[in-house]
Formats: sequence, C-alpha cells, structure tokens
Amino acid sequence: MAGWSVDDIPDLSGRIAVVTGANSGIGFVAARELARKGARVVLACRSEVRGNAAVDRIVAEVPDAVAECARLDLGDLRSVRDFADRFPNEHLDLLVDNAGVMALPYGTTADGFETQFGVNHLGHFALTGLLLPTLLATSGARVVTVSSEMHALANIDIHDLNSERRYRRWIAYARSKTANLLFTHELARRLSAHGSDVVAAAAHPGYASTNLQTAGPRMEGRRLAGRLVELGNRVLAQSADAGALPVLYAATAPGVRPDSFTGPSFMMWRGAPAPSWRASWTLNDVAGERLWAASERLTGVSYDALKA
Repeated sequence: MAGWSVDDIPDLSGRIAVVTGANSGIGFVAARELARKGARVVLACRSEVRGNAAVDRIVAEVPDAVAECARLDLGDLRSVRDFADRFPNEHLDLLVDNAGVMALPYGTTADGFETQFGVNHLGHFALTGLLLPTLLATSGARVVTVSSEMHALANIDIHDLNSERRYRRWIAYARSKTANLLFTHELARRLSAHGSDVVAAAAHPGYASTNLQTAGPRMEGRRLAGRLVELGNRVLAQSADAGALPVLYAATAPGVRPDSFTGPSFMMWRGAPAPSWRASWTLNDVAGERLWAASERLTGVSYDALKA
C-alpha cells in the first residue's frame, strides 16, 4: 500500500461504476480516474447541469473515457428509486457512495429526515439496497462508502437519529459518518453470511480541499467563516486528487478486505492510502443491526436479496 498511486489502478475495461456526487471534488476525481482505466462510469449527481459539465471535463481530460450523467438526489427517496429503476445495466462492478453534505444549518430532506443523516446515510443505504441484486449478480463487485475521520466526534444516537432533541451541526455530521461505517460493517457481515463475494469497504479522504467545507457558511451568508475555510483549504488541506486516493484504493486495489477502512497515511490527514483508525463503536454488531433495522424502516428499502 505504501506509495500507491493512480498508476497502480488495474485495467478496468468492461467494468461499470457508479459514483455519487461525482460532479466535483473527491467524486469527480474518482470518476475521472476510473474512466481513465477503462471503466464505464455513471456520474450520479443531483444537478444534471453540473453533472453533464463534469462529464465534459472528464472527456476533455480523457478523450477515450466512457462517462455519462444520471440524476440522483439522495435527499429524496423518490429520486433514489427513480435512479435505480432507470439503471439499465445487467451488471454493476463498483458502487462508490461518495456524495455528502457537512455541517449545514438544520434542515430536512424531502422525506423529512435531518439533512446530514438523510443524505449521507439514508440516501446511500436506500441506493445500495435497490442496486444490490445487480451487485450480487456481478462477480467481484464492490461497494465503497466514503466516511470521515470526523466520525470520531460522536456515536449515533439510535433514539434520536434525526437530531430532533438537539441539533449541533458538527455532531450531526459525525453521527452520519459513524452511520456510514456502521452500515459498511453490517453490510460486510450480511454479505459474508450470504456467501457473496461482493466486498463492502469504507474510505475517507483526510482533509482535502473540496466544496464540502464551504457549503455551510455559504448557505448562511457567513462570509468570514467562509473565508477562513477557504484559507484552511489552501494552507492545510491536500488536493482533491490526493484525497481521492484512499477511495480509489478501496475501489480497485487487489485484496481489499471487507469492512476495511482506508485513509491517508499521515495522521489520517494526508498522504498515501493506508489502513485507518476507526472508533470502536463503528464495529459494534448490536449497533449495526439496530441502525440497519431503523434504516430499512425509515427508507422502506429492505435488503431482501440477502435474506434468501
């Protein structure tokens, strides 16, 4: 794993990948590099305008790329179902659950869920479940869920998943990222029990300069906070290209273990991909089962293919 780079990504010709939130940042870099190695990539984006612009950028950089945009709003379960219903492919080799929001003012999704929990976890839980039959039918498929080192700030509260009692934006974000890791843990366990060779793994980019950090201050018109975030991105963060490396490693490297967590090698902040520390509560079987049951109830998506 030491020194791993995009040059180490194997040939992906004939493979199909879906990357959520691929119009910018980590998702864009991941989609571009997967396409560069021959995969057919579907950029699943909330804005078709920005998604199509991202496709144009990829093709400009990688003339042989096979990439397309499909609309997906993870904050609207109807959109998630529409995306899954429209997905035309007989196989799916890679699903990268990357899209996310961070430290936003309190809000709710179209279905009434707290925005960070609804988009970062529930939307991806529903998407993965709806695409699961196709993943199971594809030998060696992978599901890579993008979490964050910020998950260490908070465990989930199974009795207040939507932060209805008290909303603290960074705690809500941390809980959604813990949910990402618990989802990966429980999905990997259930896939193993089913006898499937589909690999569920997680990754995080460390501190990477993307639009994720600036969205909250921009929404609230907090100019000073926005400028401070931009300064931090310029001075302290690594590039989106570097931040995407752990995600690409988890998605393509041989021998990636189920329920592994890959991040930057230097203090979980920056550097080449390496096994990353994770809080003990993200490996708790009981918590994983409880979150799974609540997620099925809230989204109406049942992973029936793993129950057969």
